[in-house]
Amino acid sequence: MLHEHGTEEKVKVELDNFEHGFPEGFGPGMWGHLAYVIGIAFAVFQLIIAAWNFLPSQAVRGIHVGFLLLLTFGLIANFTARTNFQRAVGWIIGGVGFFCGLYQYLFYAELIQRDGDPTRLDLVVGTVLAVLIFEGVRRMMGLALPLMCGACLLYWFFGQYLPAPLNHRGYDFDQVVTHLSYGTEGFYGVPIYVSATYIFLFILFGSFLERAGMIKLFTDVSLGMFGGTRGGPAKVAVVASGMMGTISGSGVANVVTVGQFTIPLMIKFGYRRAFAAGVEATASMGGQIMPPVMGAVAFIMAETLGVDYSVIVKAAVIPAILYFASAFWMVHLEAGKYGLTGMKKDEIPSAIKALTNGWFLVLPLAALVFMLFEGFTPLYAGSMGLALTVALILGASIVLGFSNIALRYVFWIGLALVAGSLFRNGSSVDIRYVAGIVGVLVLIAALTQGGRATLAACRDSLADSAKSALTVGMACAIVGTIIGMMTQTGVGTIFGSWVIGLGEKSLFLALIMTMLLSILLGTGIPTIPTYIIVAALAAPALAKLGVPLIISHMFAFYYGIMADLSPPVALAALAAAPIAKENPDKIGWEAMRIALAGYVIPFIAVYSPALMLQNGDPMQAQLGFYGAVAYAFAKAVVAIGLFGMVAIGFLFTRMTVAERVVSFIAAMCLLGEFQYSDWVGFAIAIGAVIWQWRKKPVPAAIAA
Repeated sequence: MLHEHGTEEKVKVELDNFEHGFPEGFGPGMWGHLAYVIGIAFAVFQLIIAAWNFLPSQAVRGIHVGFLLLLTFGLIANFTARTNFQRAVGWIIGGVGFFCGLYQYLFYAELIQRDGDPTRLDLVVGTVLAVLIFEGVRRMMGLALPLMCGACLLYWFFGQYLPAPLNHRGYDFDQVVTHLSYGTEGFYGVPIYVSATYIFLFILFGSFLERAGMIKLFTDVSLGMFGGTRGGPAKVAVVASGMMGTISGSGVANVVTVGQFTIPLMIKFGYRRAFAAGVEATASMGGQIMPPVMGAVAFIMAETLGVDYSVIVKAAVIPAILYFASAFWMVHLEAGKYGLTGMKKDEIPSAIKALTNGWFLVLPLAALVFMLFEGFTPLYAGSMGLALTVALILGASIVLGFSNIALRYVFWIGLALVAGSLFRNGSSVDIRYVAGIVGVLVLIAALTQGGRATLAACRDSLADSAKSALTVGMACAIVGTIIGMMTQTGVGTIFGSWVIGLGEKSLFLALIMTMLLSILLGTGIPTIPTYIIVAALAAPALAKLGVPLIISHMFAFYYGIMADLSPPVALAALAAAPIAKENPDKIGWEAMRIALAGYVIPFIAVYSPALMLQNGDPMQAQLGFYGAVAYAFAKAVVAIGLFGMVAIGFLFTRMTVAERVVSFIAAMCLLGEFQYSDWVGFAIAIGAVIWQWRKKPVPAAIAA
């Protein structure tokens, strides 16, 4: 995995690309080896903590942040420095950051005893930690997020001089540093706790599944199911990216991995370059709303709201299905509009054969979902899912060395019996037994040539996962500035009162204001910090206006995702542009059009909470809970169908401007809150569809 270069050679990479992840490898020469080893150490530490949580939470968070800073500064130096001296300086700065994080562990008891009365060394370490987090994020992601958090720091220090109601009582330097660098509401708040536990584990889980061949399985199944249908290649992109979202949760990563195959395929079969890239960007960003991983936001949301993870997943399921159904519908209409056909039969792999050959890859994901819904903690479920994935990968490499088919069956049956015996009581399993099974498999694999290659690949996955976790982890750390400022100064109530005041006049206007805030923030910063900021500012205010709390948080989350599709920034479009060889802005506008339903689903959920399986739906009294769910789902399906017709301008034949306007009015009625709006919307929708059907061109054979 390491890429060797001359010791003085600069590795060419644009700084802005670090937000989407680092380049392949770990850097030149010994510096690359150093980063590789530290990446493995970081991953092993996280695995040990997940299996045997023997350290206090604050110490785990501190060491986690220390590793983040060490690898961030080290890798940036490896990829951008011109000389070995500059790389050494980068690693020394990273080492200082590691000590600042380790300080939480080394002086854990003393820090508790002198809480509120910091020593000079405490203040120095806390200040250096803040400087390094800000500088690390600036180098990795650019200026937007550090500037926003820096403005919060300025307000924290000098807000007492502002006029009411914007002012606060004022805080000394030591109060700010202590709250920010040593409490649980600053750098070491809920976001970094989630990063140090769930997020890293699920990144590792996804990495191992990808290495085991899950991408190929998803792609082959999608091709087999939809490759031969009208506009099949684009439908394959939607379905494959949706499947990838179940394990990845990273929109940009999905574009880069799945898009390398799907975008050229769509272009080959007649889709416009901008539209093909827009399809992949839309579908890939949807991966962040597809359970169970959901771009790690599900874990942060569950911790913030104090609910079980499964509650968040249940709320997200129907909107996620609608999002991908909408994208599927869009590409179907686009294909009909331009007469695009599917792939030839001999070009399509068999979906059944793909599942037959790779069915075992689905087992870890199925086990993970089952355990999450059975009430096991995400940490335990993720650990067991990861252990099962590793067991399958190692087992597959071991049986390749068996020439006798019967021996292969004996091995798999024996492994299944051993694993099954651990669950005979139906309760949680001691992780030591699981680790023992994995350890035995590692020893057996080490004795075969194929097994040793697989072990090396697993080792690479550990290092790559540590590298992949840096962007999310650093973002989680720096947004602690905003959380800390809001909790100590109470400034969040000011924005909340504005939203509430607007909502008393019109809930719709309050929702529009929240949507615009999410999109504006999301154009400059990643999805996770966007969600955290908007959820802290606006979600409580929406809840006071009668919006269920989970839906208010989901509302903020969805539009943070939509920001990555919205020009002028449109990060997903930027990632797709080099593959499609097309202008990113054109791709961004196409993605917005394809994702139109993604912009309206949260509004439907606010007025019909049953769409997210929440109580309080207006139809619940008449239809019961599940009747209200079915009605909300049906209404949303009709609405996104209409929006698709409006966006593409086609149903059975090309639509005129007047037809698109009428369809848009029908769709808006289904989003509306006035009396009889649903029935008006349904009536107009039926009329629009019948009108289009009557205009449908008659096939030549029938006409003759």
